[in-house]
Amino acid sequence: MTWVDLLLVGLAGVWAGFINTVVGSGTLITFPVLLALGVPPVVANVSNTIGLAPGSFAGAWAMRPELRGQRSRILRLGPLSLAGGIIGAVLLLLLPASAFAAIVPVLIAIGCVLVLLQPALSRRVAARRERAGVGSGELRRGGAVALGAGVLGTGVYGGYFGAAQGVLLIGILGIGLDEPLPRINALKNVLAMLVNGVAGIVFIIVSDVDWPVAVAIGVGAVLGAQLGARVGRRLPPTVYRVVIVAVGVAAIVNLLR
Repeated sequence: MTWVDLLLVGLAGVWAGFINTVVGSGTLITFPVLLALGVPPVVANVSNTIGLAPGSFAGAWAMRPELRGQRSRILRLGPLSLAGGIIGAVLLLLLPASAFAAIVPVLIAIGCVLVLLQPALSRRVAARRERAGVGSGELRRGGAVALGAGVLGTGVYGGYFGAAQGVLLIGILGIGLDEPLPRINALKNVLAMLVNGVAGIVFIIVSDVDWPVAVAIGVGAVLGAQLGARVGRRLPPTVYRVVIVAVGVAAIVNLLR
């Protein structure tokens, strides 16, 4: 891979880090770029997960004010994200590459649909909060098991591929918790960081990694996360939503050729 290619990968990492901090779905930016540059799908996914992990940490760190008072929640849900990330990473390594090539287009399509439906999902979550009549931050009655299962399942998904993991988490946490969206988004960043981090550790130990690619994405993702934490909420979400879907569709076409 040339320096020009790595620069392109780094720029994709900046955009992915930005999007992951604000909403999620950064993988729909970096993964298709890696495929277009000729990186094999499984190696691309492994390297991408490792590269995005520092950006996830940077995004969570940058949103520390929104995390105040959520320590017990992180301690309760974090282990589920860690377990899910390990399971997903192991599934990626155990299943044949042909299975990944068959499954990923479906996952990308689901991710695109989730990105498109995210505004409607947010409106429904807000309406449920208004009707709930419980104190801010309280868990709705009977929702603890469902919330935990959702976080675990999203962790498995994130460890295996991860596109739109953030969107899934925002939807699950928004339904299960009575919190403002910024605090839900901050919690999402922490849980996604745990999934990406533990999956990245598994990949480093037992899988092939394209380290120049991973480093380029990592540097870009850290920069993008800082930008996302500062200015992401001021930008029209429609702009990056359209870009994500367009790139996702291009990835599906590229994989199915």
